Amino acid sequence: MTSALARLRDGDREGFDILIEHHRREIQVHCYRMLGSLHDAEDATQDTLLRAWRARDGFDGRASLRTWLYRIATNTCLRAIERRALRGRLLPTAVHPRASFRPLGAADHETPWLEPYPDAALPEPPDDAPGPDARYEAHESIRLAFIAAIQELPPRQRAILLLRDVVGLTAEETAASIATSVAAANSALQRARATLHRRFPDGPPTGSGELDPAGRDLLERYVQTWEAGDVEGFVRLLAPDAVWSMPPWPEWFVGRADIGAFLGWVWVNRRGRAERLVVTAANGAPAFGYYRSSADGATWQPFAVQVVELGSGGIVSITNFVDETLFSSFELPPTPRGS
Repeated sequence: MTSALARLRDGDREGFDILIEHHRREIQVHCYRMLGSLHDAEDATQDTLLRAWRARDGFDGRASLRTWLYRIATNTCLRAIERRALRGRLLPTAVHPRASFRPLGAADHETPWLEPYPDAALPEPPDDAPGPDARYEAHESIRLAFIAAIQELPPRQRAILLLRDVVGLTAEETAASIATSVAAANSALQRARATLHRRFPDGPPTGSGELDPAGRDLLERYVQTWEAGDVEGFVRLLAPDAVWSMPPWPEWFVGRADIGAFLGWVWVNRRGRAERLVVTAANGAPAFGYYRSSADGATWQPFAVQVVELGSGGIVSITNFVDETLFSSFELPPTPRGS
């Protein structure tokens, strides 16, 4: 690494690439947490690396390379937010009141909706990552509920919270990263933490780790009942207060009765069309690529990426991201295998 740093100072692009590749994935995840969009995070990461290359003469080694890159990435994201007048991306649960069952109205393509993040793109902990003093473990802070919550923070509060409690920078490093005083950064951090505490009084959401046999069985039955169009069987898998949403549609439903009524309305109109789910993982949770066939079964169309949260009482939330452009980022096939 030392020789690569020397090559970087000499303007050697190969040396730069060696250094940067060690941090690329965690920088992209940071951009995703800031922006709430997989596609925007990919763009911001590329912009960050380009800015880092152009500013390489300014890296004097007093801060770690990781800290320097996070500083550039954070400001790249803040500029993107300001440029697009986009405070944060949202889920329907943050925009509209819950709905009793009714057929879907028009999709809302004007609201900037949150996007999922593929687990396959999450980084391994880097060699110089901070220890357990950071409040949230890196993979826990990718949970969908956490990402949705911090998107509602003012952008600078979001940046400070992430740099301190997720990335693990010091107060001084965080303040320097966004050109503010330590006192101002600490004040913003306390406000951000207080907002999250109101949202998560028992602490931020955590993952269940590896699925136990009961969890695996639950997901197997999820797939079976979904593909069979078995509304009653599917509803039995839900927790009593389960939440269903499907951006870009603003409607979202809570509870077995309303979710069951909605799926009954959807599935009665299948008209011979088959549906398949292909296993993937997103935001530290089980997920599926959801495909629909044509009426004759001859062709298949990617339809949505479903993120499924499990709890002790069954499935607690299903978020359907209806965006076929996500499939390539999740490395999902264009058609379900075996179909």
